[in-house]
Amino acid sequence: METVHLTSGQIEAGMDLVSASPKERGRLEAIVIRPRADEREVLKTAHLSPEGGVKGDRWAASTSLRLPDGSPDPRTQVSLMNARILRLVAVTDDRVCLAGDNLIVDLDLSETNVPVGQKLAIGDTVLQVTDIPHTGCGKFVERFGADATRFINAASRKSLHLRGRYARVLKTGAVNVGDTIRKVN
Repeated sequence: METVHLTSGQIEAGMDLVSASPKERGRLEAIVIRPRADEREVLKTAHLSPEGGVKGDRWAASTSLRLPDGSPDPRTQVSLMNARILRLVAVTDDRVCLAGDNLIVDLDLSETNVPVGQKLAIGDTVLQVTDIPHTGCGKFVERFGADATRFINAASRKSLHLRGRYARVLKTGAVNVGDTIRKVN
């Protein structure tokens, strides 16, 4: 089966739906871990901790951002992406996991709605959005197309964080597909 990549115009045509994402309370739509390079596992539930990020994900072993002591930078423990833009560029639901983001959420992740430092409660855990930018890489281009990557990374849309956000785990806990995600103080 041939992979379909949308044009910028096709993505633009779907932005009304993306822009209608909930602002205060949304839903955890999918959980994805990357146990090894280029592998994805879709889970119904996951355990998150400040020490390990999402249990089973290779974040600690693979992140290029390191603290001076060599340990992984916790600011990239968990990646979140808006479910509406991801479903749009993925074209089919079975391709959503290819983005590699851990938590696929139906929530507006824009800078104005979820600024750096914003806390998000999901299930039993609490995350805090960090300042590390999340941009589409070569693998994103390969999986979703050059137009999708350019569209998502365009300077005019940078504040929308269409490619997603990074967060650190503040409170250990479990999350389940279907859980509410909400902004907290």
